[in-house]
Amino acid sequence: MTAYYYLALAICCEVIATTSMKAVKGLSTPLPLILVICGYAVAFWMLILVVRVIPVGITYAIWSGMGIVLVSIAALLVYGQKLDMPAVAGMGLILLGVVVIQLFSKTAGH
Repeated sequence: MTAYYYLALAICCEVIATTSMKAVKGLSTPLPLILVICGYAVAFWMLILVVRVIPVGITYAIWSGMGIVLVSIAALLVYGQKLDMPAVAGMGLILLGVVVIQLFSKTAGH
């Protein structure tokens, strides 16, 4: 179960890093730049720990799927970026895919 906590931390750090990218304007904005660098560093460190327990394909599916959805929510909240209905529907399918993996896949490392 610890691997799933690390995966959740990896997802959170990746979302922070990716969302912060838009605010980076070279070295004149050090905080967003630090968030990008540290966020990705911690995210990949956690992913290294996760793939020791959970198969890499399952790990990546969950990490990338949840990252897409959460970055879109963060972009809405932080930057006011809105999604159209096809994008929302697609993200709903991504979330459904993550749920299917967690509930029914025997390779998910439960």
